[in-house]
Amino acid sequence: MSVFTHFIRSATLKDQSVMPDSQPAAGSRLHVEDASIGYDKRVISKGLSVSIPDRSFTMIVGPNACGKSTLLRGLSRLLKPSAGRVILDGADIQSYKTKDVARRIGLLPQASIAPDGITVADLVARGRYPHQGFARLWTEGDEQAVLRAMDAAAVTELSGRLVDELSGGQRQRVWVAMALAQQTDILLLDEPTTFLDITHQIELLELFTDLNRDGHTIVAVLHDLNHAARFGTHLIAMKDGVVVAEGLPSKIVTAELVEEVFGLRCLVISDPVVGTPHVVPLGRDRSRP
Repeated sequence: MSVFTHFIRSATLKDQSVMPDSQPAAGSRLHVEDASIGYDKRVISKGLSVSIPDRSFTMIVGPNACGKSTLLRGLSRLLKPSAGRVILDGADIQSYKTKDVARRIGLLPQASIAPDGITVADLVARGRYPHQGFARLWTEGDEQAVLRAMDAAAVTELSGRLVDELSGGQRQRVWVAMALAQQTDILLLDEPTTFLDITHQIELLELFTDLNRDGHTIVAVLHDLNHAARFGTHLIAMKDGVVVAEGLPSKIVTAELVEEVFGLRCLVISDPVVGTPHVVPLGRDRSRP
């Protein structure tokens, strides 16, 4: 077991402050029941029901503005359904206190803004807030959690630098480190590979894969369908606020599905390295003599 795995597993996730008022779907601590979710009076998804399988690496895919991030924000309690509900550990997520939710679910939002003048280490340390009591005393456990999270996200060497001096990719890895320092076993990620070059995209997805294999539930909104199919254990495909298909990537990623969801004609072949579905677009002939 890696040191990082050990510190993640050491987090205390049980909380008795909320009594279950609904039985969750089989194998799902987190699910949506007949929910309408949107912004102000604009409903993005109506009558949405979907479950996140426990210990899965669930990828949410679909075209722009299809409701992917809206679903993720509903799962994290950032958006309250106008109808229906989101269930976490057998209770309506709205019935929890904010800190109770933060002990169970970590969130990496799509766009994050750091306070002016804050260092990398100080920002990552904010991930420890849900685990601190009223006095907010800093402990050795907090210190170790922050150090290990920075190491896992490869930002240790940046610890003393100001966040606003970093590149977009560096800042993204710092936010990942803060989410990891929160020590939750459910992690929601909204486009976590944004701003990262291909090497760091793969490194980050492999990190989340390791966490998933160690028993953590990971949910990510991802634009790259090939990455989603390669790293995900469960896929949710959305269009116009509706779940079009869900299941194992090897079962649901077909040329027909890609054309239906994305409007893209393609071939779906087997990835030559790992054997997962790989989408090859059928565009104009760009062959060269």
